[in-house]
Amino acid sequence: MSTPSRITLVTGGAKGVGRGISESFLKRGDRVLVCGRSAPDTLPVVGDNAAEFLAVDVRDTAAVEQLFATIAERYGRLDVLVNNAGGAPFTLADQASPRLHEKIFALNLLAPFHLAQQANRLMQAGDGGTIIFIGSVSGLRPSPGTAAYGAAKAAILNLTQTLAVEWAPKVRVVAVSPGPVQTEQSHLHYGDAAGLAAVARTIPMQRLAQPDDVGAACVWLASSAAAYATGTNLLLHGGGERPAFLDAATVNKT
Repeated sequence: MSTPSRITLVTGGAKGVGRGISESFLKRGDRVLVCGRSAPDTLPVVGDNAAEFLAVDVRDTAAVEQLFATIAERYGRLDVLVNNAGGAPFTLADQASPRLHEKIFALNLLAPFHLAQQANRLMQAGDGGTIIFIGSVSGLRPSPGTAAYGAAKAAILNLTQTLAVEWAPKVRVVAVSPGPVQTEQSHLHYGDAAGLAAVARTIPMQRLAQPDDVGAACVWLASSAAAYATGTNLLLHGGGERPAFLDAATVNKT
């Protein structure tokens, strides 16, 4: 008898980084569920394997609970949750309203926390599973222009460690923290082609990450090859940001 496909849920999994993650799990042969507030124009598809869409606002706790009730009823289990949905507009901290900060924390911290709680409940009742938080280098360094977002991502990394302790050994909890990723919305963060090229030159790998780079990392973390990985954060930043002093100094050029 063949082993049934894993059930993988990717929040915000129909566009940008989320689409790359969804496509990576589809390539692996998973049954991929993607969710968002409204149905996308197209769903991720790899060969004959297409993602399935479930409508939900991840900030709505009642809707999220109904989402997991639907997953339990339709599929009987959940093997992987990728908490990908998130983001924030560029706003300097002294110009941002309290309401904006509340919305950013709701989307980037509280929503993934609640999703993880619901996923854990379903996984603990079954054969276990893996919860992956998509973090950001913004949670590990200053995040000018996106202060609340960076603070939320820093909290996600602490949450990853804490939940890994509380929910082991049956459920593994890990994080992936990408650096700049090139998506259809890159222009909002980095500008035109010249801006993208300038940003790429600051990265040792000389390019921005692609969505499928993040997807490949998630697939590995959810695999048996990473069976001992929990409470950990995988930095996926192409070597990080070149230290500014190297270019500012007048000696010892590299």
